[in-house]
Amino acid sequence: MDDDRTKDKDQDMPEDTSSHAEETSTDRDDELTVDLHSDYKPAGRFDASAVHHLSGMYKNWFLDYASYVILERAVPNIEDGLKPVQRRILHSMKRMDDGRYNKVANIVGHTMQFHPHGDASIGDALVQLGQKDLLVDTQGNWGNILTGDRAAAPRYIEARLSKFALETVFNPKTTEWQLSYDGRNKEPISLPVKFPLLLAQGAEGIAVGLSSKVLPHNFNELCDAAVSYLRGEDFQLYPDFPTGGAIDVSKYNDGQRGGMVRVRAKIEKLDTKTLVIREVPYSKTAASLQDSITKAIEKGKIKARRVIDMTARQVEIQVQLAPGVSSDKTIDALYAFTDCEINISPNCCVIDENRPEFLTVGEVLRHNVDRTMGLLRQELLIRKGELEEQFFFASLERIFIEERMYKEKRFEQAPNQEAVIGFLDEKFSPFKEKLIREIRQEDYLRLLEIKMQRILKYNKEKAEQLLARIKAEIKGINHDLAHMTDVTIAWYEHLKETYGKDYPRLTEIRSFDTIEAATVVEANEKLYINRQDGFIGTGLKKDELVCSCSDLDDIIIFYRDGKYKIIKVADKIFVGKNIIWLQVFKKNDSRTIYNVVYRDGKRGSCFIKRFNVTSMTRDREYDLTQGTPGSRVMYFTANPNGEAEVIKVTLDPEPKKKKQNIFLEKDFSEIAIKGRTAKGNLLTKKSVHRVTLKSHGRSTLGGRKVWFDPDVNRINYEEHGRLLGEFNDGESILVVLNGGDFYITDFDVNNHFEKGIRIIEKWNPEKVWTAVLFDADNEGYPYVKRFLMDATKRRQNYIGENPNSQLVLLTDTVYPRIQVTFGGNDAVRPPMEIDVESFIAVKGFKAKGKRIATWQIDKIEELEPLRMPDPVTMEDDDEDETDTHAEETDPDAGKSQQQIIDEMTGQLSLFPDTDNLG
Repeated sequence: MDDDRTKDKDQDMPEDTSSHAEETSTDRDDELTVDLHSDYKPAGRFDASAVHHLSGMYKNWFLDYASYVILERAVPNIEDGLKPVQRRILHSMKRMDDGRYNKVANIVGHTMQFHPHGDASIGDALVQLGQKDLLVDTQGNWGNILTGDRAAAPRYIEARLSKFALETVFNPKTTEWQLSYDGRNKEPISLPVKFPLLLAQGAEGIAVGLSSKVLPHNFNELCDAAVSYLRGEDFQLYPDFPTGGAIDVSKYNDGQRGGMVRVRAKIEKLDTKTLVIREVPYSKTAASLQDSITKAIEKGKIKARRVIDMTARQVEIQVQLAPGVSSDKTIDALYAFTDCEINISPNCCVIDENRPEFLTVGEVLRHNVDRTMGLLRQELLIRKGELEEQFFFASLERIFIEERMYKEKRFEQAPNQEAVIGFLDEKFSPFKEKLIREIRQEDYLRLLEIKMQRILKYNKEKAEQLLARIKAEIKGINHDLAHMTDVTIAWYEHLKETYGKDYPRLTEIRSFDTIEAATVVEANEKLYINRQDGFIGTGLKKDELVCSCSDLDDIIIFYRDGKYKIIKVADKIFVGKNIIWLQVFKKNDSRTIYNVVYRDGKRGSCFIKRFNVTSMTRDREYDLTQGTPGSRVMYFTANPNGEAEVIKVTLDPEPKKKKQNIFLEKDFSEIAIKGRTAKGNLLTKKSVHRVTLKSHGRSTLGGRKVWFDPDVNRINYEEHGRLLGEFNDGESILVVLNGGDFYITDFDVNNHFEKGIRIIEKWNPEKVWTAVLFDADNEGYPYVKRFLMDATKRRQNYIGENPNSQLVLLTDTVYPRIQVTFGGNDAVRPPMEIDVESFIAVKGFKAKGKRIATWQIDKIEELEPLRMPDPVTMEDDDEDETDTHAEETDPDAGKSQQQIIDEMTGQLSLFPDTDNLG
């Protein structure tokens, strides 16, 4: 048996191995070869010199495979926006269409006549088409793109072509055909789609060496953009996702390769302790989004008690917050650390003339609109040809019957068909010039097929009416052919009017603020320090606690010799000894001011300086002194809001002097804030024994300027948007919404503001507001009231509880005037002007106000005030105020100068402990 196998193998071996080897050596640089000599030992005899070529597989087979995948499977065609499997599905559904639903299993089976890749690929592609809700009308459980649930089995669900698909996708007269893969059937090369289907549905596919990702766009906006293009106007298209959410399209780049869109889920505040996600980003499901939130909670990025997925028909994911956690900050953290915000990179790769092309969304739309115009023109030409043929034969028939050619003897007694045709050709000779084309033999044969019953019922008047109708229709077609742009515009307007109401925009287009992860991450770690050994880290649980931090933070460290640096938070890291200050570093923080007194060198002068640190290179060492060896920090404080304290400097006594002046006081508010490399101001040239805190001070930076950016509905300190004012601690922002709700909030940049803001400004509790409204509780009569907004962080409403009450105007003019114009039966009354300040007194915001009139009102409008408030004169208050917050911390209080000198005698250490570091 072994011998037989060996013989069979020998017969399969090539006879001339030498020539084979020569060929291999000749093409070795071009072809991949495999030498079966070393370790491969098959059963039987084997010629070790034999070399088998694999070059053909890599040069031809793989290239063929790659081309096939690109052209026939993964990348959509620009002509109809479909992949081959989608095109074959739609073609099969059209062949099966009888107006009723068909089982998906039957559609899949029918499509297998055209698609050679099995039922699974067809079924999946059909479900995706059905879920896009444009071309396929579905019935049954087709899955849910929001939850990720799969569709039911093909035998349980049904489908048919939508009315939109029947109107725009199919026309056998304008379709180009080819044989199917087995040659038994014909299938379309591309469907004559008269709509930018690719941009409406979107497409995604991965081929060999390239991929395609075209995002879906809004139906109505595509129609509008097509009309704009046809009119020579500019247009801009942005994605619209079936999952809703919001997108930032500032970097969309017209859908071209290299662009990017940021997509966010829609997050609402159910209450102060609960957030609700209503819409998910495109390509994500409620389940995958919940998983990403759960992982962020487990990693400590977000503080929440639990996440509940209550999604049914609509998305609803509840995030229940931990006690004391800011809901605004948590929203930012959800966007920063979970799939609530994702980036999508479009890649508009399509097949154009049997080759892949990378285009923009605008180029695809223009191509589709041009093709739609071409298809409409082709349909008109085909219809015109049909009408001309109908007109020609109707004219031919009319002449034949009216001239009674069928009663001629030569016609009746003709010996054969050729004689009849010859007779008719002779009889039609006088009329040939009036006909629109030459008469052919088949036209005569068609005349001979006219039945006698038709001839007997012939009506000359109806025949003329028919010819007139055909002429009129041909004339209309000729007009349309001369005005194809108008025809195409009318086509897109018809599509929008007919189907557009079913496709409203679901995704909100807006600008997003950039969220820095380090600023919103929860402080999920504790930072510790071991001063004796010089280690810091989050794993030193038994050592001195410094502060809370996160694993994304940087730590800034100051040393006694004036060196400082920032490092990344770690579990345990050696940083050295003699640390005087370490804290979480906030990048671009210009309000944290460091107040420092340092000695230049071992015996040099002392300098005082104030500086901030807004940016540093990680792990690089900096120096706040002049770099003289032996320099030492005498006093150090870090002030988060630029506070400037008063210090007491105790000098070393001078034994040769009888009068000792060993005390010196200095107020940091007198020192200008400069850069970190500044030398500072000379404090004293004398020897300093110690520096201590005399009293705390206030901020020297003034209030913080706050801007409101309406594009992102957020406040900021970077001068984006409208300036709200300069805010000091304890001051608030007033927010008034369109519905009448109002509240106050602090000026934390993490705050989120909702839509529908009517007024947002710095809150002035003394400002008087005037509102005019139609009060639904009082028969809808117009009322006016003046009030103070006694605002709290809890929402209140100045219009009233009745939702049918309507606000006419709201103003903060000090002396407002309004004009009331009457309408209806009372239009004869002259307009009434009201000085509101004298009309009604200031009351609470819940007051009903005073009725203006009982007559029918046409409109109420505000007039220019006749007087303005008196200017306020600011007077300087020279009275001394006692700082109740100043804290006396002078260790020499109550001691005589001599006692202090005696205590200082023999003391050499500048830092007996760390207390006098501030």
